[in-house]
Amino acid sequence: MIYVFYLLLALAVIYLSLKLSYYVDLLDKTTNLSGAFLGGVMLAAVTSIPELFTSMSSVLIVRQPDMVMGNILGSNTFNLAVLGLLILFSLNKFRNSTISSSHKTTCFALIIINILLLVAAYSGLSFNILGVNIVSILILVIYVISIKTMSSSNDDQNEENSMTTDLSTKDIMIRFLIMSILLIIASIAITYATDIISTKLNLGVTFAGALLLAVATSLPEVVSSISLVSKGNINATMGNILGSNLFNLTILFVADLLLVNGSIFTMTAEANNLLMLGSMATLAITCVVITKFKSNNLTKKLSYSVYALGSIVCTTSYMLFLVLNR
Repeated sequence: MIYVFYLLLALAVIYLSLKLSYYVDLLDKTTNLSGAFLGGVMLAAVTSIPELFTSMSSVLIVRQPDMVMGNILGSNTFNLAVLGLLILFSLNKFRNSTISSSHKTTCFALIIINILLLVAAYSGLSFNILGVNIVSILILVIYVISIKTMSSSNDDQNEENSMTTDLSTKDIMIRFLIMSILLIIASIAITYATDIISTKLNLGVTFAGALLLAVATSLPEVVSSISLVSKGNINATMGNILGSNLFNLTILFVADLLLVNGSIFTMTAEANNLLMLGSMATLAITCVVITKFKSNNLTKKLSYSVYALGSIVCTTSYMLFLVLNR
């Protein structure tokens, strides 16, 4: 019965996240709000709401702080695996697409944060400010700087506002709020379900977080990204997944702020594997993005090779984690 409950909750998270994304898109198409902010920042944050509240409930309710790191790193590695597959099976679309330079900023921010996590994991850095680890504070600072940089990007592409609606801006915001509340409830419930399943299957909490919770909470990004790629919107796909990964890492600051005793940077073997493999996938996708901006100076064969190799690394990173932690 618990498995059926978990499946229903996962479906609810997908549905509610897609509805939230739809309302964000409505705001983008029917108001004067910045498209870069709504699409690259707000949409990414919206699809990461499950990770935010499952991580909060892992600390406050389930009291399994190990699940936070497994949830965040597992979701990010899974997201990059999905992005790798999407690029791999749409190489022509990817090569011929135009993407925003803000994606480079996001990739570099992700690399810096991964380096900070590696330092925290292997040096035992525990310097706190008002009870919050310095690494968590630096992650928040990097996120704020990255968002400011992305919001000031001048290379946003103008798209036709083809969407019409009878809803007013107030109506859209009210529906957005209602869906957000429902998503919070579903996210907290799925944390309980994951904890029960991990106990029944005798899995480590970090592995459970990476395999069950992370996959379920990443499904909104997966579904929306597949839809966007099918429409040829590679730029939005990149922004959704990379932006979600950046937001996910910032959740570590929130979890650290809420954690009274212990540290979310206490790394188990599974979390270490996720961190190493996730960092490798992040470097791979960064190489793909940089190559995309240099493609005019590269031969078609070379650029395709880099795209394919980077995508394969991203995809196999998560598969390798599953193999190592069976």
